[in-house]
Amino acid sequence: MEDRIISASEQDSDLALDVTLRPQSLGEYVGQSQIKANLDIVLRAAKGRGEPLDHVLLYGPPGLGKTTLAHIIAKEMGVGIKVTSGPAISRAGDLAAIITNLQSGDILFIDEIHRLNKTIEEILYPAMEDFALDIVLGKGPAAQILRLDLPKFTLIGATTRYNLISSPLRDRFGITHRLDFYNPEELGEIIRRSAKILNVAIDDQSRGEIAGRSRATPRIANRVLKRVRDYAQVKADGNIDLDLARRALELMSIDQHGLDEIDRKLLKIMAHNFSGGPVGLGTLAAALQEEAGTIEDIFEPYLMQLGFLARTGKGRVLTDKAYEYLGLERKPEQKLF
Repeated sequence: MEDRIISASEQDSDLALDVTLRPQSLGEYVGQSQIKANLDIVLRAAKGRGEPLDHVLLYGPPGLGKTTLAHIIAKEMGVGIKVTSGPAISRAGDLAAIITNLQSGDILFIDEIHRLNKTIEEILYPAMEDFALDIVLGKGPAAQILRLDLPKFTLIGATTRYNLISSPLRDRFGITHRLDFYNPEELGEIIRRSAKILNVAIDDQSRGEIAGRSRATPRIANRVLKRVRDYAQVKADGNIDLDLARRALELMSIDQHGLDEIDRKLLKIMAHNFSGGPVGLGTLAAALQEEAGTIEDIFEPYLMQLGFLARTGKGRVLTDKAYEYLGLERKPEQKLF
């Protein structure tokens, strides 16, 4: 699963590439125009008052630029940023060590914030509200609470599972934004910028072809561009034209809709094994031999955006559009709902 070219999840091979291609300012950041407009206002207002920014929660499917936005916010505010993740903070001491080393105005970015355990989350509440950290010394009746004053900082949380964040934690964020999938024009502009940084010649038609098969996700677009660049270097003169781009994408088994073999397998299993649905998430996960969370976070959002998959009260179902894509005919008794 992690090695899929069109997986929106971050892979080890993305790390160096992401740093190189990551926009450094709101002006360079492509897409999410409404979010950028709102952030521009609050950033200017906070800087004008000489105050830290309100706590920010960014959510949406993986690969859309939540981490990039966090780094841009830090740069625009002219402050430092400390990056960690929910699973990495397993003890109260871990959180205390991170927060007490922040400077006034700094940003603490917690990725996968929905995976914070409840104990850590409760310690985070006074840190976010009162900029204080309560540490329990000792156990039992002799236990004492030591309150440490903290510098005023900004917490930026990122998550793909907004519904898994508790209400008390959600309520403590002053700014909340949902990142949406990108349109082909926006992805084409991202590919143009990335190709320039990578020193790769690519024409408009090729940019459009890669954009159309990148699942509306910048991370995937950059990853596919890198693979097509490799193909062009080995099979041609290093320049990317439409024919070469199509041959490279065919070699990667990425079709016109941005689906690969695993996506097609899911759709075929639903069509052949479960008569198009409805089928429960757990049953589908067992049949596909994937985790339910992976199907819900990685597969479903894009398949639903394409109109190939629908969620009902009884389970997942294939749409007529999916049957058309598979070249199958829906039987009369296979109703959508």
